[in-house]
Amino acid sequence: MDNKLLSAIEDPGDLRRLPRAQLKGLADEVRECVLQNVSRTGGHLSSNLGTVELTIALHYVFNTPHDRLVWDVGHQTYPHKILTGRRERMPTLRQLGGISGFPRREESEYDTFGTAHSSTSISAALGMAVAARQKGEDRKAVAIIGDGAMTAGMAFEALNNAGVERDARLLVVLNDNDMSISPPVGALNRYLAQLMSGNFYAAAKNVGKTVLGPVPPLFELAKRIEQGAKGMVVPATLFEKFGFNYIGPIDGHDLDSLIPTLENIRDRMAKQEGPQFLHVVTKKGQGYKLAEADPVAYHGPGKFDPAVGLTPPATPPKPTFTQVFGQWLCDMAEHDKRLVAITPAMREGSGMVEFHRRFPDRYYDVGIAEQHAVTFAAGLACEGLKPVVAIYSTFLQRAYDQLIHDVAIQKLPMVLALDRAGLVGADGATHAGAFDIAYLRCVPNVSVACPADERECRQLLSTAFAQDHAVAVRYPRGAGVGVQPLADLSELPFGKGQVRRQGQRIAMLAFGSLLYPALQAAERLGATVVNMRWAKPLDTELLLQIASSHDALVTIEEGVVMGGAGSAVAEALAAAQIAKPLLQLGLPDAFIEHGDPARLLALQGLDAVGIEASVRGRFGDLIGPAAPVLKVVG
Repeated sequence: MDNKLLSAIEDPGDLRRLPRAQLKGLADEVRECVLQNVSRTGGHLSSNLGTVELTIALHYVFNTPHDRLVWDVGHQTYPHKILTGRRERMPTLRQLGGISGFPRREESEYDTFGTAHSSTSISAALGMAVAARQKGEDRKAVAIIGDGAMTAGMAFEALNNAGVERDARLLVVLNDNDMSISPPVGALNRYLAQLMSGNFYAAAKNVGKTVLGPVPPLFELAKRIEQGAKGMVVPATLFEKFGFNYIGPIDGHDLDSLIPTLENIRDRMAKQEGPQFLHVVTKKGQGYKLAEADPVAYHGPGKFDPAVGLTPPATPPKPTFTQVFGQWLCDMAEHDKRLVAITPAMREGSGMVEFHRRFPDRYYDVGIAEQHAVTFAAGLACEGLKPVVAIYSTFLQRAYDQLIHDVAIQKLPMVLALDRAGLVGADGATHAGAFDIAYLRCVPNVSVACPADERECRQLLSTAFAQDHAVAVRYPRGAGVGVQPLADLSELPFGKGQVRRQGQRIAMLAFGSLLYPALQAAERLGATVVNMRWAKPLDTELLLQIASSHDALVTIEEGVVMGGAGSAVAEALAAAQIAKPLLQLGLPDAFIEHGDPARLLALQGLDAVGIEASVRGRFGDLIGPAAPVLKVVG
């Protein structure tokens, strides 16, 4: 495709110099640019194909970066990146050293707010609008939020606040694509559905355009009447009750509708006529038939041929930890009728599709509401049910107060299945589960299990389910080493580790999947390796036994060192009045950015080579000379 329009766009200033008649052609070029780049790098596709026209219209009408665009979640910002000077860097998307798949303030002045978690945009944009007012600046702030993110409590806290800031220049754009990552749920979603395209209002609008379009004066009159009568056509909305001027719904792919509407709203904002709310309806996957037909499959695809679409791999991949969890969940539900499963809008990502199909009456998707998910589980536990909350490690951070106040204080039993523990690769720091061991182990009545492989993951889930208090089972994204899970629901001893390799002088204490690179390193070091399995409770008996028979200890974890499992070991040794040299290996006091997970771990010294080097650097006097590294010939 000839990108003659797009190639001339280095920033939104160039975009605003284009005649309006050329914007449709530009949209086609941007959409093709998104498709070609994502097919080569992997990333979010459906959501980005759906926001092309909206992105163009926003940058065309508003004076960015002076005016602030704040994107919610941010996985729909590839068109935004393409139009703001990063088109040539799109081949580096989500790659080590390349541009992020989400907005980042340090990446561009057009990325006004860093994000990747849901429902932050309205709060941030309101803060920016109020700051502009306080500083006496003629600046507008626009929050772009999806219908899934709009159902979260934080969004409504922000709306509640914004409605009383009458002179703040704020616009909220609801990008209504009627499709969250998981099917949208809840009463609010049903309410929004009544306001969507295809209803009487949208139909009437299209008829008016068709009939009166050839007669411009009549068409303009009709538009004014339409605006005046919208309250008669569209029900009085929730957003108007919050104090917003509600406009919509309008077609989010129709630039001839989007741009004049946004221009009118911009003028109202300039006059400080209160907060504005624009409801646009878009289609995920727009312009790419395969993604339109199956937007979930194309939500976050890996590399693929756009001409062919997604194809199954030639050889079946190893089961992921997520799939191991999903199978265990179904098997345990079959075994114990008390089990109920909860997800905050991540059915697919958490491996719960099959459970939902087989046990619909015991499956609860509570929407993007992590706080509610945990306290809802607490209520179920109070009544004798056994809740399993499937939640990404990074998302549980949002429910920390609820975990302490509503679960731990009351010693309520539940399983927290923490997917994406440790580094996650291309999604970067926002999605990394780096802190869970540190923030969980300090809470009474909460235990933390760290399975090393797929078999242990299934067994430790069973162990967790059997306890009378909350237990978090943390496991990484993707596949492990390929240890086949057992078919039964057997458990492992609660709070007990195991010696996996007997060596001399140095003992490595591994927590989680880093056991396997630790074993590789130990072969060259002659070290003992202990699979600790539990960060809390710590197997103190085994620890003291190992400490008494070795000269030095090394802890290894895919989590932050500060306050992590290694810190638990140090505390236990101090309590036992044992002074033993201790090396703590894990993630540093820094956010690790996006890239290939194996490469990222290697850069942190958490692969076999890095572990060996760290141990030799600290305890070289306890180790014999290094064996030569074997080289592959041919």
